[in-house]
Amino acid sequence: MNFGMASDLADMEHDIKVESIIVRDDVASAPAHEKEKRRGIAGEFFVTKVAGAASAKGDKLEEVLRKTNKANDWVRSMGVGLTPCSLPQTGKPSFELGENEMEIGLGHHGEPGIEKGPLETANEVCDRLIHDILADTELSAGDDVAILVNGLGSTTQMELYIMFRRVEQRLNEKNIQIHRSYVGNYSTSLEMGGCSITIMKVDNELKELIDAPVNCPMYAQF
Repeated sequence: MNFGMASDLADMEHDIKVESIIVRDDVASAPAHEKEKRRGIAGEFFVTKVAGAASAKGDKLEEVLRKTNKANDWVRSMGVGLTPCSLPQTGKPSFELGENEMEIGLGHHGEPGIEKGPLETANEVCDRLIHDILADTELSAGDDVAILVNGLGSTTQMELYIMFRRVEQRLNEKNIQIHRSYVGNYSTSLEMGGCSITIMKVDNELKELIDAPVNCPMYAQF
């Protein structure tokens, strides 16, 4: 709603042409045949990176839109929550989890997931997330991808790298090549424990944009 209002104001008050894209990378939030109902989670990182890099190199708005839509079409994510976050306005957890429970398919604004289950090992959790992500893509042997293992706020860097190790193993088994990887807290939900995995297919056009340098408060890449 807020982005839509900003777009309308830019058009009406300043005659600035604006195009909007809704990121829909969360495979857990709706089935593939209802992709338009999906929400955006950490895949927004790659979609925004592509849009910013295309804009920075001087592409016209229509070309920025085309490349960003390609990234949006090719990115998939899924997450797991180990502890909820507490919303500032209430001070209460956004959902409840038992000591040995985990939440599969949660949103990164503290929304609960699609199912609760007993806590599993890092490899088992990663296998579940990778399975559901790959089942929703058309990736084939020989394809290149960009990977993001994203912490939700309180998961340690070591734990995130343990998850990445398993992602790399599974992709190697399918002969899918990792062009570039990111591991860390890029799209968080306050102090929530857990992580998400994002996979985006990349061709030469998207590789150039993902590899482009950036320096902003969120992160730097040179």
